Amino acid sequence: MPTVRTGPVIGLIVQIVLLAGLAATVGLGPAGWLAGSAYGTVLCLALDRGLRRSGGDVLGPADRVTLARAVLVGGVTALTVDALAPAAGDRPGPVGVLVALAAVALALDAADGYVARRTGTASALGARFDMEVDAFLILVLGLAVAPAVGAWVLALGAMRYAFVAAGWLLPWLRRPLPPRYWRKVVAAAQGVLLLVAAAGVLPGPGDALVLAVALALLVESFGRDVGWLWRHRPARDVPRHRPRGSRRSAPTSSPPVTDRPSPPRGRTREGASGRPSGQLVVLGDNPPGPHAARATTALAALLVLAALTAPHQPARLTPGAFVRVPLEGLLVVALLLALPAPARRPVAALAGALLGLLTLLKVADLGFLATLGRPFDPVLDWALLDDAVGFLTDSVGRAGATGAVVAAVLLLAALVLATTRSVLRLTRPLVRHRVATRRTVAALVVVWLACATFGVRVSPGVPVADAAATDLVGAHASQVRARLRDREVFAAQIGVDPFRDTPGDRLLTGLRGKDVVVAFVESYGRDAVEDPEYAQGVGAVLADGDRRLRAAGFASRSGFLTSPTTGGGSWLAHATLLSGMWVDNDQRHRSLLSSDRLTLGGAFRRAGWRTVGVMPAVTRPWPEGAFFGYERFYDGRGLGYRGPRFGYAPMPDQYTLAAFERLERSRADRAPAMAEIALVSSHSPWTRIPRLVDWSQVGDGSIFHHATTGNPSSQPRAGYRRCVEYSLGTLVSYLETHGDDDLVLVFLGDHQPAPVVTGAGAGRDVPVTVVARDPAVLDRISGWGWDDGLRPGPRAPVWPMDAFRAVPHRLQRLTLAGPRTAGPVNGAPRGRRSRRRREVAGTATRRHAAPPAGPRPGRRPRCRRRSGRSGCRRSARRRGPRRCGPSRRRPHPGPRRPRCLAAGRRPPARPRAGPS
Repeated sequence: MPTVRTGPVIGLIVQIVLLAGLAATVGLGPAGWLAGSAYGTVLCLALDRGLRRSGGDVLGPADRVTLARAVLVGGVTALTVDALAPAAGDRPGPVGVLVALAAVALALDAADGYVARRTGTASALGARFDMEVDAFLILVLGLAVAPAVGAWVLALGAMRYAFVAAGWLLPWLRRPLPPRYWRKVVAAAQGVLLLVAAAGVLPGPGDALVLAVALALLVESFGRDVGWLWRHRPARDVPRHRPRGSRRSAPTSSPPVTDRPSPPRGRTREGASGRPSGQLVVLGDNPPGPHAARATTALAALLVLAALTAPHQPARLTPGAFVRVPLEGLLVVALLLALPAPARRPVAALAGALLGLLTLLKVADLGFLATLGRPFDPVLDWALLDDAVGFLTDSVGRAGATGAVVAAVLLLAALVLATTRSVLRLTRPLVRHRVATRRTVAALVVVWLACATFGVRVSPGVPVADAAATDLVGAHASQVRARLRDREVFAAQIGVDPFRDTPGDRLLTGLRGKDVVVAFVESYGRDAVEDPEYAQGVGAVLADGDRRLRAAGFASRSGFLTSPTTGGGSWLAHATLLSGMWVDNDQRHRSLLSSDRLTLGGAFRRAGWRTVGVMPAVTRPWPEGAFFGYERFYDGRGLGYRGPRFGYAPMPDQYTLAAFERLERSRADRAPAMAEIALVSSHSPWTRIPRLVDWSQVGDGSIFHHATTGNPSSQPRAGYRRCVEYSLGTLVSYLETHGDDDLVLVFLGDHQPAPVVTGAGAGRDVPVTVVARDPAVLDRISGWGWDDGLRPGPRAPVWPMDAFRAVPHRLQRLTLAGPRTAGPVNGAPRGRRSRRRREVAGTATRRHAAPPAGPRPGRRPRCRRRSGRSGCRRSARRRGPRRCGPSRRRPHPGPRRPRCLAAGRRPPARPRAGPS
């Protein structure tokens, strides 16, 4: 009766369980199931055959660790094949889970050799098993990143199998190779760099660059091995030829060249004086030779130099940016040379740890600049970790989010450990060659001074004489101090609220009887209507919407607002628009929520409207709704959706608007409604969208199971354009179907999309549009200077988003940005203007579209005839800022002041942000 070997069978069972877990959490299609099951079956059969040929029946402890790694590789294989299969086009690939499984499999690669040494269970089967798992994992990771990087990356995994296939034709390629430490370094680098590329954490061409380096290292390693095998091939494979004119020599007594057995690669015990015949060598067991030691030191030097010189801005991440002389590195080397031996190693370890933290800070800046268009805030951005995990959970599931978090923590810890070990390793040769080190440091100091004097640059904006690490730390330290001061400044600004005691009968009189809907379109930024890549498609949707709405009797006006955020942080834009305060960080947001400031929703509620908040992406308790003045709040559960998710969006925008119409506007005997609605179908990652269905068939959303538009786009820019087109088309269709004379729709973007979509320096402007069928509503805003139609033109007015709250109210002395106080205006510093105010001022001057400037609120205009006094009776009796006699200040060249929605009067002017 044949012996049943339980190890391979258990491996197959665990493989099936892992596939079932992946299917239940992140989803696994038929292709993934087939690939994972086939992999598990082949693994079971091959391992059973290997045990039978080696004469064993059970797996050793090290082999069990390798089997666990092999099972994880099976999960990576299933996810990769499932993501590449055509049937998986409507489901985003769970990148986080794939990266987590691969990271654990790579980390365990060092554990099986350690277990084999500790337990004395090394074997040729274990060595071969370990090598095959490593090779297949590299092949699968190359397949995973090939769609994004290119098919050439498959050479990383295919080169080893091509080498084996060539050995079938050329026997001398099958000879065992001597152990070489550099070969192990290259193999580890392949796995790590492929994992980084699969995670997609590098901006721009970073993935292709690191994988090209990995391929170059692999070609060099294979070339050296092939060269060694060619030089040591058997005598029968050596070409027989003699130099011309030589005589035939007699045979010598030296023995013929034979194949000397070399220890095969794998796991074995390590002897004290070498490797006994027949024993295999564990990966990393043998101490590195002089060449390997020099290579490791060179890699440590490159890592330290890259950590010191790497820019923290994606736009400057070019090869020329690394050609710099870091002043901080020269100072640390000089300090290590001056310290006594007992103190040198602790200081070197501290310097390496600090360098690792500096590298993490640069990585954080790169990530935030690439996604949010701003650097990392060390005081406030820790709160975004919870939001990031929530976003990952909504996008790829809880298991994928957990795997991504674990992988990120491991990579960051490994980065700090690598920089610390690298500095410690470099300390020994620097001290051993003390004289040469001193001369090198002195020469580099001279070079640094010369480059600083003449401003030498290899890359634009990046000087060769580098002190960027000190500048970066100093900038973040200043940012910390500014954040600590800003809390008190913002608290004082919140307390100045002219609307706090205004009675309801004096608010919003121009909108009595109207249903007012303020709809935020996610990531609908200025680039969507002006960037040529998006403007053609989005502009066509808006132009078609203009024609359809005009046929239905609607008219519209459009302009631009400057958002406080970009790439994310939608809640900051919502709070800024509704409160009239410039809320550009979470600290200000928390301070605002703890205040009693009257919001736009609170003003409508005080004036007699029923106020409603519709937030389909909110899945947890949202106490902020009470602050914004909403009587009724609908979150994702309250809208009763029963359809599928579409990426991050829990429901399509059409269902959100249909549910609002069903739950609120279709009710009989109701008061006029004011609603804030968040439309999130255009939220990143812009994977897939539904198609519009007949509004009468929306129901509970089940119809959207069969209303997808096909496979999602693999390019974020194309996906973004399609999602914005869908959201805008849905709004137009909603107005056609449910719009009436009593509906006023204000729709705007909350922020620009991430810089990876818009590019660097795209600005923070977002379109805003007012649509109504009642001509009286649009007549009241005719003085705003906004463009006709749904699409604002390049010269349309640009207002700060916090100015919008003042427009619908009926207080004449309030400027668009609030009354001037003793402190800064909405957080902008006095004296030197902030970046936001400079942008707004420059835009207004360029387009001549900013509201005209008037006198400071609470201050009488000065009369030329009575310049020695604060004003004159003639000008004081007049209503408004008209002056008596010629003005000392040159009048603003902009259009006349916009009229107020509430009473048809011109709202007071905002103080000019530009130079007077």
